[in-house]
This record gives sequence, structure tokens and C-alpha cells, in this order.
Amino acid sequence: MRRALAFAFLCCVALTAQAQMPLRPFVSGSLAAIEAAQGGRPFLLSFWSVDCAPCRAELAQLARLARAHPQLTIVLVSTDPPGAAEDVQAVLDQYAPAWAERWIFADPFSERLRFEVDPRWHGELPRSYLYGPGGRVEGISGPIDPQRLAAWLKSVLGVLHDGHP
Repeated sequence: MRRALAFAFLCCVALTAQAQMPLRPFVSGSLAAIEAAQGGRPFLLSFWSVDCAPCRAELAQLARLARAHPQLTIVLVSTDPPGAAEDVQAVLDQYAPAWAERWIFADPFSERLRFEVDPRWHGELPRSYLYGPGGRVEGISGPIDPQRLAAWLKSVLGVLHDGHP
């Protein structure tokens, strides 16, 4: 009986650990790694911060989107410093889909990371990038308009369902 309970407990722990993506350090080269991992498939990349109220609303919107379209890859990058990892994780646990990729800025010189992502990005949040078919990327500052998001999603759903970039 004890072994069965211990086994059940370990299974629960393993499932919990698998259900939530860990925070990964976002450093120089991380964007290229994220893009390469997607292999040309459409995905949504969102930059946010713990202190950004509109970001929390957008995280909740992305969680609803993820539930409706589990085949869509969503990558979340916190622009908070590494020392805020506990706060970042708490916000993600409350607002974000558990299976979304989770990153946190790991360079104290955040301007360098922002410039590498997009030289036209000056730090406004939330900041999202919609990666579409054919390598098209659209950057959006501020909350994503639901109609704009729906139009982008409609344009990529065939690719997501067929599995062809």
C-alpha cells in the first residue's frame, strides 16, 4: 500500500512538473533559437513584465487563445530582471497557459536584448510578434486588438492544422 501511494505521489509530481514549462534565460541568441525551434511554423511571441497591467490582461487573452487552439505555439518572454523570477512565475501561474514556453531576460543590459529582438522596439509593453507563413513577422506594441489577432489566427490555422510551414 505504501509503495502504491508513493508511486501515485511521484506520478502526480511528475505530471505537475511536465504541465508547466520552466523559466528559461533569455540571452543574446535566444530569439534565433526560438525561431529555429519553430522551423518556419507560425507562432506568437509576447514580451511582458510583472509591473505591466495591460500585460496581465494580454496573458489572460493568450491563455484563452491557447485553450481554443492548442496546436498554436505561444512563447512568453518576461522583460523583468532575473532576480524577479519568483514574481514572474507567480504571474505566469495565474494568467498564462501552463504549456506556453516561458523565458525571462537574463542580461542586466536589457536594451541590448530588445535591440537584438527589434531595433525599432524601445521597451513599450506588451510587445508581441505574430510569426506567419512565409516568414512574415508583425510587431505590435500595446495590447493586441482581438480582431487583429483573429485575422492573424485565421491566416495561420491551415498551416497549424496541416503541419506544413
